[in-house]
Amino acid sequence: MRIATYNVEWFNSLFDDDGKLLMDEGWSGRHDVTRAQQTEALGVVFAALDADAIMVIEAPDENRNRQTARALEGFAAAFGVRANSTLIGFQNDTQQEIALMYDPAVLTVRHAPQGGESGKKGSGQAPRFDGTFRIDLDVDAKEDLVRFSKPPLEVEAVTASGQVLQLIGTHLKSKAPHGARNEHEAMKLSIQNRRKQLAQAIWLRQRVEDHLSAGESLMVLGDLNDGPGLDQYEGLFGRSSVEIILGETGQNCLFDPHARLGLQRRLGATPTTARFYLHEQKRYLQALLDYIMVSPDLAAKQPDWRIWHPFDDPDCWTAPELRDALLMASDHFPVTLDIDL
Repeated sequence: MRIATYNVEWFNSLFDDDGKLLMDEGWSGRHDVTRAQQTEALGVVFAALDADAIMVIEAPDENRNRQTARALEGFAAAFGVRANSTLIGFQNDTQQEIALMYDPAVLTVRHAPQGGESGKKGSGQAPRFDGTFRIDLDVDAKEDLVRFSKPPLEVEAVTASGQVLQLIGTHLKSKAPHGARNEHEAMKLSIQNRRKQLAQAIWLRQRVEDHLSAGESLMVLGDLNDGPGLDQYEGLFGRSSVEIILGETGQNCLFDPHARLGLQRRLGATPTTARFYLHEQKRYLQALLDYIMVSPDLAAKQPDWRIWHPFDDPDCWTAPELRDALLMASDHFPVTLDIDL
């Protein structure tokens, strides 16, 4: 079985309100890329992945006028994608949903939110992801209330053989310091936003521990937008979101080989899953942002992880159509996990 996670930059801009693809020369959400170019590139990438399930990060919007499933299932039909059914959980207000595309002949899935409803006062014990988490973020002995701008998608998936998997699709993101009037305010907002992201990681880690303590097979997959050495504020807090979610020590740790390598080699070469152009510096920045973390029982099956990086993966590099499509489709590259279930 192949499980994938893929952050598709502004997937939403490729559809109209009826969920129909805008295969035209209008500009997509990507810089200097038309909607037709990005859509066709995504068709090539999704076909090459041929995954049983794909956790789509930045999926098309869900609101009163638009439906994520209608858009993604139309895309799958247009390009013959085997993962032609779609599941979403709690919608958000960012026009970037988290959705699972899956092959219904291989998997039966349902939205399976865990945790209790928190109410306005919040809860310190891993409430439902559309609720409020109560935690002291600093040293003022006063608890803060934290919410997800993009609530993680919790999925219970059952394979044809009866194997039950718990999947948590996530998109953690520390907001840019919008509204800052000077460097001091920008620093203050950046620290506040990163502190909030780490609180969300602690919230997610509590849910991970609940699943692992119950002996359940678990995958946490998606874009954590955080990792060792990513920004100057990491040293201030001591740990990244990646380290928090993976776990520190003991049996209840998740495993991802790319995360492990990144944490061990802070000054050396590490795998990367995203490539961004820095206009002011006129160069590209590469970063490790996308992960598929698995529970110990799944890691024991010796799955095969792969980053579909057009410059780092030889099979992608030597296939010109796929290589160009990966660069055109998104600023992130897919990550897959092949596992015998």
